[in-house]
Amino acid sequence: MSEYFSLSDSDVIGFDLDHTLCRYRLKETSRLIYESFARYLVEHKGYDKDLLNLTPATWDFCFKGLVVDLEDGNLVKLAEDGTVLRATHGSIDLSTEDLIKHYGPKREWKHFNSLNTSFTRSAKYYFYDNYFDLPGALLCGRVVDMLHKRGNEVNSDFWKDMVAAIDHNYNTSAFKEDAGTYFPSVKRDPGRYLQPCSDSVKTWLRSMKSAGKVLLLITSSHSDYCRLICEHILGKDFEELFDVIITNALKPGFFSLVPQQRPFRTLVNDVEESEGLPALDKPGWYSQGNWPHLHELIKTMTGKPEPKVVYFGDSMRSDMFPASTFGKWETVMIVEEMEGEGVPKSDAAMSNEAQVEPLEKKGKFEDQGMKSPSDVSKQWGSYFVDVHGSGGDEESQKLTWCCHCIHKYSTMAIPSVEHIADLPLDYKFPRFSPDKPCTTGYYPRPPDSLLKRCESLS
Repeated sequence: MSEYFSLSDSDVIGFDLDHTLCRYRLKETSRLIYESFARYLVEHKGYDKDLLNLTPATWDFCFKGLVVDLEDGNLVKLAEDGTVLRATHGSIDLSTEDLIKHYGPKREWKHFNSLNTSFTRSAKYYFYDNYFDLPGALLCGRVVDMLHKRGNEVNSDFWKDMVAAIDHNYNTSAFKEDAGTYFPSVKRDPGRYLQPCSDSVKTWLRSMKSAGKVLLLITSSHSDYCRLICEHILGKDFEELFDVIITNALKPGFFSLVPQQRPFRTLVNDVEESEGLPALDKPGWYSQGNWPHLHELIKTMTGKPEPKVVYFGDSMRSDMFPASTFGKWETVMIVEEMEGEGVPKSDAAMSNEAQVEPLEKKGKFEDQGMKSPSDVSKQWGSYFVDVHGSGGDEESQKLTWCCHCIHKYSTMAIPSVEHIADLPLDYKFPRFSPDKPCTTGYYPRPPDSLLKRCESLS
């Protein structure tokens, strides 16, 4: 395999929507998601109203890549080999002695092999790997704290309530029915939560189509929400940009299940037809579906027996792992944490942000020190690297499990599509490779913590 990757070599270019083509205003969206989950627990499940009270400092806890151990209420940050780098019980840090007591002298997390090889959900743990469920990690920590305060035993019962809160807010009919807190709020004021794509991104998408590439949009969002987002970020004519649009794709199952388990369905006024399609015979807008039927369609569309596909996404569990493992696609991971660690924002993104609403309309935490969920956390450290052991010895800097997975299942990583939209299609990006330093594969440059680790090892 070549050490470089270029979009011009691909026949098909696919995109996830949320946090990939569509960039959210993370502080506003995270607050909304937290409130939507917490309000459900308070109003429907009788939890303490105090869950709704947050200070800006509380947001430091909100960190992507944590795993909640549902059996004991611990949240853990893992190294690439499954060692527990840091952990909390609820929101309270566990000391080195506590870590050894819980996880043994080697600090091994017992479910690591199961999570590491399949990324599947489990009744014993939950992996927070995208910004849609991430505020739930903060809520989880606070719920466990509250159960302790009341003298209640902590077991996985609280998780049933958390799942009910997620279902209530993100149910596929919630957008249409104005149910929950999340969808009604975004519908009312999309500009508060969504960042429009820059002109350079729209031009880039058109240039790929003009160059004869097949463009896909594959999202687990339902068609009505997808339309709202796309009209806001790309314009009313967004459907012209894509050959195939797939909504309610229910990833990762889209990639891993056989066609009989998840057939494609056509949509009429955003309602799925009850009859599944036996195959996919033409471009268009579809719901649900599976990778093998899509693969057959793109073979026909490109006229190639093995078309080369690249897919952009932000979730290891839903995008990178299944697309590379089952689809054998090239994958580009959107990692906003790169910007949280010194990678400058693109010019297009900067000019976009300059057009945001005036300051007085900004949310109440915006200027009071609320950390963005993509920034380094004081409590959890870096998303990419952490120090193992209590001595702070440079030699014990370990890659996090999330960072290791990016290198293993992605071709390359970027902070946003804006960063590459102005480059020529034949631009050659260095790809991740086991024989190259762990800094190779990030564009426009690696995050600070990886650069520092490389310096300390050289």
